[in-house]
Amino acid sequence: QVQLVESGGGLVQAGGSLRLSCAASGRTFSTYNMGWFRQAPGKEREFVAAMNWSGGLITYAGSVKGRFTISRDNAKNTVYLQMNSLKREDTAVYYCAVGRVSTQRPDDYTYWGQGTQVTVSS
Repeated sequence: QVQLVESGGGLVQAGGSLRLSCAASGRTFSTYNMGWFRQAPGKEREFVAAMNWSGGLITYAGSVKGRFTISRDNAKNTVYLQMNSLKREDTAVYYCAVGRVSTQRPDDYTYWGQGTQVTVSS
């Protein structure tokens, strides 16, 4: 069982930045494939970014590419999502997840955090 706890969400003006963190339990974090997803009210959960266990495979949704950066610190059992140039349409609850493989499909992820709210105002 893996427990994930997100933090770092909040209210920010358009054009601003936030850094989300996701702390994971377990002694084998370095083997985890990690993903970030988000869900806006009335919409389905959508892929944001993913990094495989080695950090050698990183993918982003087209809507965030060039603005968001996923990274990990295995010594701290933590994955991060740096979000720059935020837009109103980035408003959502953001979730981190551990997956069997590093994909864009939510169904490939087994463990999920409780989510952190990001609200971007104009």
